[in-house]
Amino acid sequence: MIWHFKVMPRETIILECTEARKEGKQPSRYMASRNKKLQTDPVEKRKYNRFLRRHTLHKEIKG
Repeated sequence: MIWHFKVMPRETIILECTEARKEGKQPSRYMASRNKKLQTDPVEKRKYNRFLRRHTLHKEIKG
């Protein structure tokens, strides 16, 4: 028996801190994935920035 699954097109994206550059520190970056068809707008998440030692807003950058 052969199983056929629909594979959703996932894309790897890079999230970069928005507050670190304003403070003159190194920005933290995270890798994440998203579904290209269901999520067309840029991704924004609150993640931990180890250089600032707090949670900050991370936005998707061109990768």
